[in-house]
Amino acid sequence: MPLPNIPGYARLNKTHKYSAAGIAAAGAAAIAFAVVPGGNADAKTTAQDLPNKPVALTSQKADAQAHHEALVKQSALADKQAKQEAAEKKAAAEAAKKKAAEKAAEEAAAKKAAEAKAAKERAVKQAASRSATRIETVAATEKTYPDNLDGWIRESLDIMKKKGIPGTYQGIHRNIIRESGGNPRAINNWDINARNGVPSKGLLQVIAPTFQAYHVAGTAWDAYDPVANITAACNYAAARYGSMDNVNGPY
Repeated sequence: MPLPNIPGYARLNKTHKYSAAGIAAAGAAAIAFAVVPGGNADAKTTAQDLPNKPVALTSQKADAQAHHEALVKQSALADKQAKQEAAEKKAAAEAAKKKAAEKAAEEAAAKKAAEAKAAKERAVKQAASRSATRIETVAATEKTYPDNLDGWIRESLDIMKKKGIPGTYQGIHRNIIRESGGNPRAINNWDINARNGVPSKGLLQVIAPTFQAYHVAGTAWDAYDPVANITAACNYAAARYGSMDNVNGPY
């Protein structure tokens, strides 16, 4: 390689010579790059790239539009799903409300039926209780009589009072003692009545035709029954003598 035509180059040391040679080579390369026609390659390339810029912008705009449309669709789908979920929740809530109302109605009907049943049972019990109370009251208010001569006379007097038949305890008692001695089964088989086939019977010795004619309702149809015998005899004596008190002998 020929030495560069630089003044004093011969006196430079080796290092300085290499540096100068390098600088010279770099300068020559720069000049050559500027002169060579190919040096316009970068400018040409830039000019060729210019038409591509609108295409890139259009592509970006299309991508943005597509992205926007995708977002709109996604939003619409989300809104639709949200509305559907809201409708389903509303329907479920209404169904639950309806079911709760039906259950409440059933419970109310069952409660009403149970209350009606309980009220009916209480009414039956109360009616039974009132009936029992009435029976007890009647039983308590009903007059009882001892099963003896005193009781028979007193019971007969109470019946006579209701029927309007006159007579006193003393008058009835006196005639009973004279006629039968107080024996309700006494019978006369020797007087005229006996001979005629209708013997006198009972406490006041009443014959069958007289007993049947003057029998008092509410008493037995048995002439031997003490109360029935006394009441029928007093009824006969009241019709014939005014009262059993007025009878002092056979009548």
